[in-house]
Amino acid sequence: MRASRLLSILTILQARGRVTAPELAEACEVSVRTIYRDVDALSVAGIPVYAERGADGGFRLLDGYRVRLNGLSLTEADALFLAGLPGPAAALGLDGAMSAAQAKLVAALPASLRESATRMQSRFHLDAPGWFGEAEEPRYLRAIADALLADRLIEIRYQSWRAEKRRRLAPLGLVLKGGNWYLAGQVGTETNNNVRTYRVVRILDCAVQGETFARPAEFDLGAYWRAATERLEAEMHPREAIVRLSPIGIKLLEALTQPYVKARLRIADDADAEGWRTATIPIGTTDWHAAAELLRLGPEAEVLAPPELRARMAELTQAMAGRYRAGGSLASAHVAKRERHASLPKRRIQR
Repeated sequence: MRASRLLSILTILQARGRVTAPELAEACEVSVRTIYRDVDALSVAGIPVYAERGADGGFRLLDGYRVRLNGLSLTEADALFLAGLPGPAAALGLDGAMSAAQAKLVAALPASLRESATRMQSRFHLDAPGWFGEAEEPRYLRAIADALLADRLIEIRYQSWRAEKRRRLAPLGLVLKGGNWYLAGQVGTETNNNVRTYRVVRILDCAVQGETFARPAEFDLGAYWRAATERLEAEMHPREAIVRLSPIGIKLLEALTQPYVKARLRIADDADAEGWRTATIPIGTTDWHAAAELLRLGPEAEVLAPPELRARMAELTQAMAGRYRAGGSLASAHVAKRERHASLPKRRIQR
C-alpha cells in the first residue's frame, strides 16, 4: 500500500512540479504527517525531492529529474483504454493522435499488462449520445478547440432561442453532454461571473482572433459545468405540484422523470385503500410544460394542486377526449372508403 502511495507522490510531483503537503495529502487520502514521512522515505531512497519554504512553498523534484514509471496496476492499465471516446476524439480531430498514443502506451506497458489492456477495446464500447439521438457535428468545433488550446479569443455569431447575437469570447472549455457539445466562454476578462454556456451547433459563424488571453487561474471547468447544469435544471423546475399516483403511476414517474426531478421527488409513505399515494413533484415554469410532462402518466395520476395546473390538465384531457370522439366517425368513414376502393375490380389499361 505504501509503495503505491510513494509512486503516486512521484507521479504527481513529476506532472505538476511544485506541490504542497496538503495537496499531496488530499490526492493520496492520507494525513499531512504521513506525506512528510513518505517524502523523507523518498529522499532516503535517493530520489532528489526537496522542500521549498514560504507561502508559495512545497515539494519539488530536482529540475531535469525523470523517473520511468512502470508501476501501473492491472486495473489502471485497463482504465487508460477506456478514457478515450473515438467519436468525440474524431470530432475534435484527435482520433489519429489518440490511436497513436494508445499504440505507444501498449509498447511502454510491461508485457504482463499488454494483453489485458488491448483486450478492453474489444470488449467495451462507449456511446456518448443518448438513446434515439445522434451525436452532433458542429461546423466550428475544431476551430473552437484549436482556439481553446492556444488561448486565443474568438468572435462568434450565435443563434439563441430568443435572437441572433454576436459575441467576443475567451473559450475556456468544451463539454460533451448527451452527444451535444457546449462551449464555456468568458465575455470580457474580469471575473468568472462572465462565463456563459453556448451550444456549439448553434454557432452560425466563428472567427479565431490573433489576440490571446490570460486564462483565469481559478477557473475549474468541471465545477463550472456542475453549477451551470444544476442552475439550469432549477430554473426549468421552479415550482411544485401535488399529485395523486397509483402504484403504476409511481413506477411510470420514476421511469420517465429526469434525474433532477427524481432526486427531489417526495412521495408520501401512507397509501389509501386503492394503493394511491400523494407526491410532491418539481414542475416547469408554465402550466403547459408541466401538463405535458404529467400527461405521460395517463390515468395513473391526478393533479391536486396548484389549481391552475389542475384546470389546465382538465382542459387538455377534455379537448383530447372530444377530438377522439369527434374524429371516430371521420376515421371510420375514411377506413370504409379505403376498403371500398380496394374491393373494386381493377381496370386493365388499354394500350
